[in-house]
Amino acid sequence: MDFFSSPDLWVAFLTLFALELVLGIDNVVFISILTGRLPEHQRPKARFVGLSLALVLRILLLMVASWIIGLKSTLISIGDASALQLSGRDLILIVGGAFLVYKAVTEIHEKLEGVEEHGADTTPSKSSTFARVIVQILLIDMVFSLDSVITAVGMVDQLYIMVAAVVLSIGLMMVLAGRISAFVNEHPTVKMLALSFLVLIGSTLLAEGFDVKLDKAVIYGPIAFAIAVEALNLTYRKRQAARRHQPASDPVHLHNKYGAE
Repeated sequence: MDFFSSPDLWVAFLTLFALELVLGIDNVVFISILTGRLPEHQRPKARFVGLSLALVLRILLLMVASWIIGLKSTLISIGDASALQLSGRDLILIVGGAFLVYKAVTEIHEKLEGVEEHGADTTPSKSSTFARVIVQILLIDMVFSLDSVITAVGMVDQLYIMVAAVVLSIGLMMVLAGRISAFVNEHPTVKMLALSFLVLIGSTLLAEGFDVKLDKAVIYGPIAFAIAVEALNLTYRKRQAARRHQPASDPVHLHNKYGAE
């Protein structure tokens, strides 16, 4: 096959795989937050179903790449020719971005103003049943899948390379999803930071839907910086906790230069 003898295809595959992995992290974080509202025994199944739906959606969209490209044609025009023009892709980004912002803000409000979970009834509420969580995951999968597929179509022409990169990236995320979910749910500050990221990403999708171009480096740069700061905070808190559990050390004994009085 040309793939094994062409360095260009290898570079394209590895680059696309890395990009798909980066784009997929947002999806994993969102799925982790949603599944965190389910009973413990349902969370692994919900994560698996959510990522499986993302995989199927992306492969199906890759197979209809010409339709994806066609989504860029104008569907709605507001005002004259120089005014706002919205394509099918723009409408999907607007709806998906608004949904993502709404869910993230709702979760933040629930964490800050909601009823305390300690001693409360652990039976899933109507808004956090398994079926409702899966439907919400499916909706946001459509948005993230669209962004992922557009990236893939813009980078390579070979369908098998795009499918391989998507399958491997989501396969890796399936392996890591449980750990990511546990880490996010066990650390309240990390969860709040992740929700803030989702608000930022949703706002970016809204802006792109309205044809406001934003440099991705401007978005992901501060996110990376915030993650680095939070990692330092977690390391510091971990060391402080370890020190509190250590036996008290003997005080320093100072030598009396002039002997005992």
